[in-house]
Amino acid sequence: MSRTISASAFKATCLGLLDEVAGTGTEIVVTKRGKPIARVVPLEQLPSLEGSVTYLVDDDELVEPILEPWDAEHPTGGHRR
Repeated sequence: MSRTISASAFKATCLGLLDEVAGTGTEIVVTKRGKPIARVVPLEQLPSLEGSVTYLVDDDELVEPILEPWDAEHPTGGHRR
C-alpha cells in the first residue's frame, strides 16, 4: 500500500516521513505538479555476506614476497622487464 504526497509537503516533513516508512513499511510516492517523481520505500534487509568468500590462497601465501622485481615509481605500474 502506498500514499502520495507533494514534493513541497515531503520537503517540509522529510525526516518524519522517513521514520514512518522505516517503522510501518508503507511506501510513499512523491509528486511534482501531480506527476510521480520519486518513491520512498523501506530498505530491505540484505542477507549477510559472512561465509560467502572463498579463499584461493592461505594467509602465508597471500603475504609472500613476489619473485618479480618491482618499482612503485616506475610509470608502467612498477614492473621492470
